Amino acid sequence: MVSLETSYYDIIVGRVTLSASTYARLLALRTGLRRFQHWSEQQARAQGLTPAQHQLMLAVRGHDDPRGPTIGDVADYLLLQHHSAVGLVDRAVEAGLVRRVRADDDHRVVRLALTADGARRLERLSAQHLEEIERLAPLLRGLTKGLEVS
Repeated sequence: MVSLETSYYDIIVGRVTLSASTYARLLALRTGLRRFQHWSEQQARAQGLTPAQHQLMLAVRGHDDPRGPTIGDVADYLLLQHHSAVGLVDRAVEAGLVRRVRADDDHRVVRLALTADGARRLERLSAQHLEEIERLAPLLRGLTKGLEVS
């Protein structure tokens, strides 16, 4: 049984052997994640967005500071270099999805906010994603139950 105490090192040095069914479950999980990613990208494109724009808008809306994220925050969320995040934000501003907002307390700081159009599109996409996640949840739970390591 795989447990939180089982380390990657233990598996690599041969202290633990993964069963064939564990490999099959890992494959099924990875395949499911890739299919979900592909489905998500298709949904974004159907809304006239790039997948990166969808993820940017989710990062803006999901950020825990009500003032909005900085571009650095967005770069961290999306695993981008700062200059790549700037380019993504520039294109999203041009598309009318997000806007830049100067911080009241420090005018050097720029935060991001969704436009009304961006918020509407994100809400539609998020509802679709939640429905799909609810549909997939039982399958995911089944994949993670009883992963075996001997």
